[in-house]
Amino acid sequence: MTFQPGSDLSDEEIRERVDDLIESNEVVLFMKGNRLMPQCGYSARAVELLGKHREEFETVDVLPALDAYRAALNEHSGWETIPQAYVEGEFVGGSDILSELDERGELGETVSA
Repeated sequence: MTFQPGSDLSDEEIRERVDDLIESNEVVLFMKGNRLMPQCGYSARAVELLGKHREEFETVDVLPALDAYRAALNEHSGWETIPQAYVEGEFVGGSDILSELDERGELGETVSA
């Protein structure tokens, strides 16, 4: 399942959607593009890593309102970079952190919470 908002959403509406998506999904990835067509290498890597350990996870294309998503996500994570993965409402990291967890054999356990 992929959520793709229109670019006509206000900053406040995006902030509310980010809050709701983080709270209501076991695993959600905010990324550039979507699961089938990532629009940057980091997003593609994050999708690949999550897909190795989990069949279903939510993806959100931030490109229609990149600045608003960065601001909203920064409130949750303290990070401005995309992609950002959240598991059970907690910020896990971007593709670099997902890679490190995978290399240590911890990603499967992390995303199956």
